Amino acid sequence: MGRLARFWYCEIVQRLKTLGFQFDRQAAGSHEIWFNPASRRHTTIPNHTGDIPEGTLRAILKQARITPEQFIET
Repeated sequence: MGRLARFWYCEIVQRLKTLGFQFDRQAAGSHEIWFNPASRRHTTIPNHTGDIPEGTLRAILKQARITPEQFIET
């Protein structure tokens, strides 16, 4: 397991809020679109129970242009 493993939806959202993201809208199914007005970046987050897979979290961070280090430090 990598250092981005075992994060839950609520933990991810809490850290993204700290980094300036806010809920924008509901997407297809159980996915949400979050937006950062300062960086003008969007990211899609699945709202599922349990752990979010590490690869999915890496894709979320890549889409938001957040490094894993920035995410872990918040």
